[in-house]
Amino acid sequence: MPKYFFNIYHDRTLIDDEGEELPDKHSAWKEATVTTGQMIQSIDGHLMPGIEWRLEVTDEFASPLYVVRVIAEAPS
Repeated sequence: MPKYFFNIYHDRTLIDDEGEELPDKHSAWKEATVTTGQMIQSIDGHLMPGIEWRLEVTDEFASPLYVVRVIAEAPS
């Protein structure tokens, strides 16, 4: 089964060294969206305007597959 890695970029970079075996890239996308929801809840007021939160999904060859971005902006 292929392995996928979920790297988080926000205040600091959290590189997924272990990865997760999933049936296919569609399953990796689903896992990315579930993980994003859980991670956004854990930010708990720490996402500031002008700061990006990002989750990147790569395959076992470090090829990027998906990126989920959350960007806070203040109205101008």
